[in-house]
Order: sequence, then C-alpha cells, then structure tokens
Amino acid sequence: MAARGSCPSCGSAALVEDAHYAQQQLVCAACGCVLAEGLLTTTYTEEEHLREVTYSQSTGQKEQLSRCLQRGIKRVQDLCKVLQLPTVFEETAVSYFQRALQHASFRLVSLEKKELLGGCCVFVTCRQHNWPLTMGTICSLLYAKQELFASVYLSLQKELGLPVPALSLADLVKTHLNSFRLFQHAADIPAPFVEDKEKMVARTMQIVELASETWLVTGRHPVPIVTAAAFLSWQSLQPAARLTCTFARFCKLAGVDLPPPAHLRLKELLEILLRMASKLAWLRVFNMDKKTVVKHIGDLLQHRIFLLKNAFCLEDEEEQCAAAPSEGSPGSPLAAGGAAQEKGRPLEGKRQREGSPRPLLPPCLINPRKRLRTAALSASDSAITGDEPISDSEIEQYLRGPEEIRAFRKAKAWQ
Repeated sequence: MAARGSCPSCGSAALVEDAHYAQQQLVCAACGCVLAEGLLTTTYTEEEHLREVTYSQSTGQKEQLSRCLQRGIKRVQDLCKVLQLPTVFEETAVSYFQRALQHASFRLVSLEKKELLGGCCVFVTCRQHNWPLTMGTICSLLYAKQELFASVYLSLQKELGLPVPALSLADLVKTHLNSFRLFQHAADIPAPFVEDKEKMVARTMQIVELASETWLVTGRHPVPIVTAAAFLSWQSLQPAARLTCTFARFCKLAGVDLPPPAHLRLKELLEILLRMASKLAWLRVFNMDKKTVVKHIGDLLQHRIFLLKNAFCLEDEEEQCAAAPSEGSPGSPLAAGGAAQEKGRPLEGKRQREGSPRPLLPPCLINPRKRLRTAALSASDSAITGDEPISDSEIEQYLRGPEEIRAFRKAKAWQ
C-alpha cells in the first residue's frame, strides 16, 4: 500500500508499508530505505490480525520511570546539590527513595508525605555517613513542619530497616553554630559583636559539657541548650561590650530562631554557674549575679571538676551528705522530716540558704511540676486495701539488698 511523501534518500514517492517479522515498516520501493518502524506484536493471534501494541506491553518493561518517581528523584538530587553533598551520598539517597516508593507502606500516602520522603532519604544518608545535618535544616529547605517530617522519617527507618546512628552532641554544636552570622563582618552587625568561630565553638562545647554533667541535657531538646550555651560563650569572650545585649537580639543578629525553652535553659545554666562561683576563692569577695558571673565563665570552666565536687554532692561526698543518725534518734532525718512537714517542709530551702552542698539531681526532681489530678478509682481498685497476702512468686520483688536500703535512706533524707 502506497503512502504519501517522498524518500529522503532518493526522492522517490514510491513508499509502501511492509510487515517484516511482525513489525510494521515504512519502506521506499525504489531504493529500499526504511523510513520508519512500527510497533511490536506479542502473540501469533495479534500477528495474524496485525494488532499493534506498545513496547512495554510486549516486553514487560517500562520505557521510562513513573512521573512521581521522576519528580522525587529530581527533588532528592536538587536537595543534595543545595547541601553540597558528595556524589556517593546522592546515589545512596536516590536508591533509598526508589526502595521506599516500591514499599507498600508509601504507595498510598499523601503527596505531601511523598515530597518529604526524599528529604528523609537525604537525612538518613547523611546520618549514616556521619555528616552533621539537623532535621531543622532539612525542614527549612522543604518548608515542612518538623512533626510531620519526624513521622515520615520514623516510618521510613522502621519499614526499610535502615540503621541510623545518633548524632553526637559535639557534631550538633558545630552544625548549629555554622549557621550563625556572627563570624563575618556585616552592615547590620556591630563590630564588637563579631567573634572568631573557633573560639566560640570551643567555649560553647565546654558549656554544653557542663550542662550534660549537671543533668540539664537529659530528656531535653538539644537545640535550646546549644543556643543558650552559645549566647553565654559569646558574651563571656568580650563581656564589656556584650553584656547589654539581650538573648533575643543575639538570636536576631545571628540569624537563628529563638526556641521557647531556651530562656529556661539559660536560667538553669546561670544558676549552675552561680553555685560554682560561690566555691571559687577569689570570687567570694564579689557580689555575683547572673550578669557579672558571665565575666568569669572562663575561670569557672577551667576549674569545672573541682567546683562541681564542692558545689554539689558527688560520688564519695554523697555518703557524707546523706549520712544521718538512726531512725529512732531525735536528730534523725525522718524525725526532721516529720517536723518539716508541720512547717511546710522548709528543709531543702534552709539547706540551700546555709550554703551546704546539695546532691546533683535533675531539674525535674529539684523543682517538680504540680501533679495532675488522678481519675476516680473504679470499684475493683477501691476494694484494694494493701493488706492482701503476697504470693511466694512475687515476694522476691519486694526484698531489698544492702545497696537498695542505703539508696532508699538517702532519698528519704533529702525529701
């Protein structure tokens, strides 16, 4: 059957369609030049009826990736380029993204979660290669909420079984301070506020280690603690020109957000420093407060171990602080505790006013929150009187050794 047009090789108009090996071809009858090839067929029945099918249907392979996968891979690659990650990181993140989209748990998720999935793959890759990257940095680049990003990240880690090592506190400090704008001169930053990056990172690390040793890090979000420690280290390096700068202004000049709990972490750090300053001989003559103690942070950090042992009950001194007469004597802790209950329990405040070292406890035990109201007991729970017999299989749980008894007496003494 002839077709319109001419052959580009010889210029002849004798073009015909020919079925060669079950494949439609447009051939020039004059010179035999093949102008176009048609589609493949899959079965003999289709060959007999000359039914054309697509290549992917005949071979079982797709010519190109799906639209969602293409866009996700491009998003992962762009994110890696923005973060200036090595090529190996990009390839690993793309492979994780492809595995995730093939998993049944991520096929029917929302489009927003699929877009965050690429960022989670990049985040996992950086953690596995010990590349310091915070979740807040990824969320700011993707304009995503940290809560939603964290949920997608945990699902990805669980479903694919990816090993993700935790980021150390030292790496987090370095990464967080890299985003500060106080290390280079700028028009909106006063000259006395510009600081050397290495000095500030080193002192911030020392303050964060102090916070870790005094229970201020345990169970807390690390970013507010690092931000408060960075503010104190920045002030202490040039206190004369920076003591008047507020915490909010510091964060604004540095170009970082001020987390709401950061003010509380700053207050707790200053209280620790004040207590340490009270044990340093050449600082006792000064009337130290939260502003003046910043000037001596370098001396306090230099003698940190000695000052902590003198300001708090640590290790061997716990035995001396918790040592008390027997329970039956008038000066026993239980008797003193009973008298304190009648007067509103002023024992702990009196002890602190006297300047005696108190045990190094987490802030949640020193300043406990108000207890929530408990729900009404059910009929079965209210019937329990505490006089029920204990079975032989459970009695071992109530037996205490000598160490547990001493620890229990220490806890009772400081209540």
